[in-house]
Amino acid sequence: MPASHGSPPNGTAQPGTDCEVAIVGGGPVALVLALILSRAGVAVELFERAATVERDLRASTFHPPTLDMLDELGLAGDMLAGGLVCPHWQIRLHPSGDRAVFDLSILAGDTRHPFRLQFEQWKLSELLHARLAAEGLARVNMGAEAVDIAQDDLGVTLTVDHGGMRRSMRARFLVGADGARSMVRTALGLDFTGMTYPETTILATTTFPFEAHLDGLSNVSYCWKDGGNFSLLRVPGRWRVSIYPREDLALEDQLAPDAIEAALQDIVPRPAPYEVQEVRPYRVHQRIVPRYSHGRVALAGDAAHLNSPAGGMGLNGGIHDALELAAALTDMLRRGARTERLELYERRRRPVAQEQILAQADRNRARMREKDPARRREILAGLQAVAADRTRLHEYLLRTSMIEGLRQAALVA
Repeated sequence: MPASHGSPPNGTAQPGTDCEVAIVGGGPVALVLALILSRAGVAVELFERAATVERDLRASTFHPPTLDMLDELGLAGDMLAGGLVCPHWQIRLHPSGDRAVFDLSILAGDTRHPFRLQFEQWKLSELLHARLAAEGLARVNMGAEAVDIAQDDLGVTLTVDHGGMRRSMRARFLVGADGARSMVRTALGLDFTGMTYPETTILATTTFPFEAHLDGLSNVSYCWKDGGNFSLLRVPGRWRVSIYPREDLALEDQLAPDAIEAALQDIVPRPAPYEVQEVRPYRVHQRIVPRYSHGRVALAGDAAHLNSPAGGMGLNGGIHDALELAAALTDMLRRGARTERLELYERRRRPVAQEQILAQADRNRARMREKDPARRREILAGLQAVAADRTRLHEYLLRTSMIEGLRQAALVA
């Protein structure tokens, strides 16, 4: 990936400004926002600290309404070609295999994509970079770290360090889509209230075909085992295994190769050792800012809200933020709306993040952390009853697939 690409921003920048919208961050949320705005004729410049797209273990699940949105941008076709369709997902007891299976085809009347898609986040980022470069719209600056912002009534000044050289540029609006450690959020002085869960999760990848050894396994499966839990998410060519370490052993000991091997052998015993490709520990947070905008600066994605990955809603929610924020910025830049238009963006997105995304992710985590066998059986029986009732299943999947939250947001005026 080159250090930068794109022609000068194609919109009409106000005299004394370098672009209309400056975006700090280079993940899918920032790139989707840049693509939408630049296609609307808005002059956009994006700044990402990393020199290239990092092909690391991050999000991989895309929900039906997100696929609908990305399809409108001409991206879903490539994603489907390179991804793995998941027509259902499940919660199961291990090793018995008793399970509740949630068939997403029941959403066919609500979405053009009644399934989940497993497609790694970095692949979407690379696809978006390619589109932006081919269309020559937004200017993308890789290896450019935003270090300071200041705003006034007319615009925002952004200071950037690019290869040891500092420069300042002016934009009419600025967006912080720069992740959990957002410089923009910090510069605004916004609290990031919430909590960090006490446990650390270990994510490991392997090419071992779990689907050939666990009866009826879905491509997305959340599993209870004796005394703990794990999850299996399949992506093209490999499985992502989330291991929840024992609380009575040091994390360093459980990251050792023999400990990872023992955890995988506990899922499917086999005579040969597992071929493990990657291992990464991570902590899980539930946090949200008190407001999504301040003056001419707005936040989106992980810069605004963080949630447990249980349910795969974080990246999806960030992309939903990007579409709503793009509409607000376009209204202000092209239709004469006042800066208060950003307040509608906040009213539509923040309650959904707090009441739907964070709350659901927290419930998902709590359910899978349940260790009492009798309580697990009770929960599983309740979920099986939901899965067997078309009306209840439809309602449940509207909520867990994030459709309900988007409909809730659309009603806010």
